[in-house]
Amino acid sequence: MSDKRPIYDEPSDVSVVDGCVQLDGPDAVDVAMTPDAAEETSERLLGAAFRARGQTRLGRLPHRPKEG
Repeated sequence: MSDKRPIYDEPSDVSVVDGCVQLDGPDAVDVAMTPDAAEETSERLLGAAFRARGQTRLGRLPHRPKEG
């Protein structure tokens, strides 16, 4: 990463209170969302997690120049 933000390896805690989704995480993260916002956020997080995992896996492969 180019910036110096800490990278956490523990997942955040998620709960439901009064019809809202609450997220408690590292670095004093404390967020309440509507169900719609939480659902969209979860889709974005999952997509980003897949891309990050792919970058990690592809980074370990030897690169070959394109033939042609």
